Amino acid sequence: MADIGLALLPWIIGAFVVVWRARGSRHLDAESDAAPSPAPLVTVIVPARDEARNIARCLGSVMASDYPALEIIVVDDHSTDGTGDLACSVAADDPRVRVTVPPPLAEGWFGKSWACAHGARDARGELLMFIDADTSLSRDLVVRLVNALRTRDADMISIGGRQELGSFWERLVQPQVFTMILARFGSTERVNRSRRAADKIANGQCILVRREAYDQVGGHAAVRDKVAEDLMLAQAFFRAGRQVSLVLGIPQLSTRMYTSLGELVRGWGKNIYAGAVDALPLGRVGRMVLIPILLLAPAVFVLIPPTLTVLSLAGVIAPSAIPAAAATVLLMAMWAVIYRAFDLSPAYGVLYPLGAAVLLYIVARAIARGRQVAWKGRSYRAW
Repeated sequence: MADIGLALLPWIIGAFVVVWRARGSRHLDAESDAAPSPAPLVTVIVPARDEARNIARCLGSVMASDYPALEIIVVDDHSTDGTGDLACSVAADDPRVRVTVPPPLAEGWFGKSWACAHGARDARGELLMFIDADTSLSRDLVVRLVNALRTRDADMISIGGRQELGSFWERLVQPQVFTMILARFGSTERVNRSRRAADKIANGQCILVRREAYDQVGGHAAVRDKVAEDLMLAQAFFRAGRQVSLVLGIPQLSTRMYTSLGELVRGWGKNIYAGAVDALPLGRVGRMVLIPILLLAPAVFVLIPPTLTVLSLAGVIAPSAIPAAAATVLLMAMWAVIYRAFDLSPAYGVLYPLGAAVLLYIVARAIARGRQVAWKGRSYRAW
């Protein structure tokens, strides 16, 4: 029994660390749902490239907002699937909505930052809200977020919302990716209390900023060549002495990022390695050695017990099936709790090795691609 307990210790510690770092998040529900008076104009900027399946739902949710002073700018980033036409049809029925097309993508810019910068240039609002086209907002989100910005005396605030998980692969893989992010950054208040720029993070699905602060740090031009522009914008605000805040808004913000295994692989593949390099400027050795180790470690760590169990039972290695199987069961129980926290069946915990293997593939593929980043028909060279 002592041998089994010793064998379980690293995974017990790992589970404890995740739970400990997740404690203490603040929720948007704590903020008032009464609009301030007078209400500052909020410009909602929606960068959209080939978002025909999402744009109508997104705009509908924004237009239904309880906030009394809104303008909405859709930046149709040279879509080829009719996104612009759909947005224009919505704009025809609501004078608050405008659709604009930016100039062709400039050298040295990533597409999303280019579209956001173009939308901000045309905005009239004292406050700017950047949202992704695959999001859906509750009626009270803008009101509560504006109040949160004020009560926290923040210059930037962003929301961690609910992830819509439709397909089997989304349900299996997405909780593992977000758990890895949570293990790195911790709860919202852990992020908010940190005095290190490297610990600051924002969720680009929904960010609210003061226009004056946004202009002072250089706006999206300051992060034009960064694949994780949201994270880097938060760090730019912090380095400029601006207050950055993060809050959970599970009932207020809902996003379906990807709908298939292929989209998961391509989507996270563009962000994971290049984003880590942006956030941790460690030099050539760090990019080549340390960052790959840090990214690969979580998936490898949770795959060790089931791998040892299978190899031991197959006689490939010396018998160690009982300790390895015990560690596997422990991890399955931990993942069952995590999947349940995502409103999924705990039965997904039994399949966690498959999800970890997919995550390992995504990370390894991203590392192999290095500086080459591809997304929605465009290719970039990061850093």
